[in-house]
Amino acid sequence: MKICILDAYTANPGDLSWDELASLAPLATYPRTLPQEVVTRAADAEIVLTNKTILDAEKIAQLPKLQYIGVLATGYNVVDLQAAKARGIVVTNIPAYSTYSVAQTVFAHLLNITHQIQRHSDMVHQGAWVNSPDFMFTAGTLHQLAGKSMGIVGLGNTGTAVARIALAFGMKVLAFTSKSEAQLALMFPQEVSQHQLLKVSKDELFAQSDVLSLHCPLNEETAAFINRDSLAQMKPTAIFINSGRGPLVDEQALADALNEGRIAAAAVDVLSTEPPKADNPLLSAANCYISPHIAWATQEARATLIRIATDNVKAFLEGRPQNRVI
Repeated sequence: MKICILDAYTANPGDLSWDELASLAPLATYPRTLPQEVVTRAADAEIVLTNKTILDAEKIAQLPKLQYIGVLATGYNVVDLQAAKARGIVVTNIPAYSTYSVAQTVFAHLLNITHQIQRHSDMVHQGAWVNSPDFMFTAGTLHQLAGKSMGIVGLGNTGTAVARIALAFGMKVLAFTSKSEAQLALMFPQEVSQHQLLKVSKDELFAQSDVLSLHCPLNEETAAFINRDSLAQMKPTAIFINSGRGPLVDEQALADALNEGRIAAAAVDVLSTEPPKADNPLLSAANCYISPHIAWATQEARATLIRIATDNVKAFLEGRPQNRVI
């Protein structure tokens, strides 16, 4: 057996190790692989690992030795599952490895927006505090989170983690979720009984949320979940956060809402096309904070990803595949 990693750089830019994986079988790692390089590089490998490098039906057909595809992420849309299934190729993914890192990023953005930490730090370094007539200064109105309502779309692993942090900040959680009220009462017994966590309708979610954070999968029902109509229902003081998938948002509609002051701010870690095109409207939108798809990428989360990926390969070699997609 041989293992080939097509795009190793994002999971491990050099601060972690592939040694445990390499102990299982001969390993070839490539930082990045262009589409035209996939077949050549993976030709001798029975096991191929990929993050964003696409393995479509055409490429799978040209890899006769291929027995296993390990996706180095939770989402697996980079693999043609039908083609893999037809060949009997096992496909696995990495579930729930970045839950806490993504939740942390949500609040990194939210705290920066509500307390304007980066803006004030920049101003201090530019001399604004040195020249202040008072012992302190503010560059605008600051806001506390306690007492605000946080709308959360999707209460899976990450949405639940975000909800628990919001509750710890003294926020009220408005959950738009497929989970029943009975399930929520089991997950958050005290908060539900005290009405600090409520299951709400879509209209209630948009109208009542001071902060709205997306943690739902991307599918036909959720594509462009945030659009002109939903934004029109939101408070002009609302903050919107997306650390899920870029296509959950109509980016032009969001940019227009920001530029016209119909919502207060937005923070996104994902965009519809990555890297973004230079004309993406959010790049120039007012009060739009953008991080480059790094919510998942803490060293700890990446170490967990590599460990699970290694365990997945080991389980496959032992004839007991785990975390199977197909």
